[in-house]
Amino acid sequence: MASSRALQQYRGVTLHQGEIPVDEDVVRSLVAQQCPQWADLPLSPAGAGTDNTMYRLGADLLVRLPRTADKAPALRKEQRWLPRLAPVLACRIPEPLHTGVPTGAFPLPWSVYRWIDGDEVGPETVSDWVAFGTDLAGVVRQLHGLDLMGATRTGELSWYRGGQLRPCADWIGRALADCRDIVGAEIDIDNVERLWQAALARPEPSGPQVWLHGDLRPANLLVRHGRLHAVIDFGGLSVGLPDAEHAPVWDLPAEARHAYRNAADVDDSAWIRARAWAIAVAVSGISYYQHSYPAFVAECRARLQAILTDESPP
Repeated sequence: MASSRALQQYRGVTLHQGEIPVDEDVVRSLVAQQCPQWADLPLSPAGAGTDNTMYRLGADLLVRLPRTADKAPALRKEQRWLPRLAPVLACRIPEPLHTGVPTGAFPLPWSVYRWIDGDEVGPETVSDWVAFGTDLAGVVRQLHGLDLMGATRTGELSWYRGGQLRPCADWIGRALADCRDIVGAEIDIDNVERLWQAALARPEPSGPQVWLHGDLRPANLLVRHGRLHAVIDFGGLSVGLPDAEHAPVWDLPAEARHAYRNAADVDDSAWIRARAWAIAVAVSGISYYQHSYPAFVAECRARLQAILTDESPP
């Protein structure tokens, strides 16, 4: 369910307090006990993100294990909702095949998914960024247009990125202060904060709530033959307001970002709020992961630079 680079290679690195240790022996024991039909398949590391560690099982399967207890509900959420969303989405999404139960060796639920072949989103694999941005906007518009199937913004389907900006002001303010110390010599954090405050001054959105993926950064998008092929990692699946869904386009080249905005028909106010969400995720990522996840910090720094470049006169 990932490209060959399999997200960032942070298997074995501790990113959060309370992480559950996991290695190939643990995964092999889980599979042997609970999925004996797959026990003889080869097992190999398939990378790790901020929430999960992953192992490829045979040619067609992916084992996904949450890093901490508070990440585990996302797997249960995917098990419940992805089979209902897959038939009504044009792009491919993860297919859960098995929900593992906790054991003494690994005291959290875990999952097995069908592997999705695909390539990393980047200049080597995407030659037409306008088409890519347009394709991504099409997926987002389709997801946001789906019936909620009885889902509401409660419990596991309530996440801060589907809410309003103002409740985040205090902790984003602290993250901005941290960023002045961490990257302030290289990034104009004062200008970043000005853009954040400009969004806070706008009226909050009042439109309908929709299905949200929650984290459409390039690591969660796969391409084949240069075109968007699959969207993975629905751990942030929620119901809410759509502004934050647009934020990861500042991780893409400008031509993709502009094509996305045109195809998604995002108005000025929503775009300003989306930019603020992009700032929020970036500055909080720099603050939280400054010592543990340098690759993600670099991604967040690049996002802030893209935001500031967009704001610079030609």
